[in-house]
Amino acid sequence: MKKCPDAYINKLKVIRYSENTIRTYTSAFSDFINYFSKKELFEISDEDIKNYLLYLVEKRKISTSFQNQVINAIKFYYEKVCGGKRMPYITIDRPIKEKTLPNVLSEEEVKRIINSVKNLKHKSILLTIYSSGLRISEAINLKIADIDSSRMVILIKGGKGKKDRSSLLSEKLLIILREYFRQYKPKVWLFEGQDGGQYSDRSIQNVFRKACLDAKIMKKATVHTLRHSFATHLLE
Repeated sequence: MKKCPDAYINKLKVIRYSENTIRTYTSAFSDFINYFSKKELFEISDEDIKNYLLYLVEKRKISTSFQNQVINAIKFYYEKVCGGKRMPYITIDRPIKEKTLPNVLSEEEVKRIINSVKNLKHKSILLTIYSSGLRISEAINLKIADIDSSRMVILIKGGKGKKDRSSLLSEKLLIILREYFRQYKPKVWLFEGQDGGQYSDRSIQNVFRKACLDAKIMKKATVHTLRHSFATHLLE
C-alpha cells in the first residue's frame, strides 16, 4: 500500500487548503497511485490517467462532482508539487456538470428537526447553520466575537475560497445563543467540544442524523441541506 507523498500533503498545507480539502485530495490521490501499484509516479502516462478515470466512471459509478475532485487531486500533484513540469500530461476532459436540484426541507420539516433536539448546544448549532445559511465548516470556525448583536449579523471569516462575509442574525437565534452562552460559557470558539477546542464536523453530522430520525424525516438530507433550505425559504 503506497502512502500519499509527504511533498503532496505539505504543499496542500503551505497553500493553506482547508482540512476537508486536504482530506479529500490526499484520499483521492492515494487511491490513484495505488491503482498503479506496479508503476512509479513518473511512469504514469496521460493515457493511464484517462483509463483510471474511465474505470472510476464505469466500474465505481462515481458522481461528476467526485470525478472533478479526483481530477483536481491529480492535477494538483503534477502542476503544484511538480511545479508544472509535467503539464503536457494533464489534458484531462472535465465531465459535463449534472444539473440537479438540491434537496430542500420544508419550513415545517426544519421546525420538526430543531424541536426534536433537546440538548441546548446541539439545538444552537443546527439553528445557527439554518437561520444564517452557514456551511458546517463556517459554523465550526465561528468565534464568540463573530456574533455582532448590535448590527444583527454573523461575521464569517475565511469561508469558502478564504473569503470573509456576513450573514443574518435573527432575533430568535440571538435569544437561544445568549441562553446557550450562559449555560455553556464557551471560551474562544462559539461552539466548543467537551474538552475545549472547536466542535467537530462529524459530531454535528451525527447530531443532525439523530434529529432527522427523531423527527421522522424521510427525505435524504445532510447538514448542508439546511443551508439549501435557508436559501430557498428566503426566496419564498
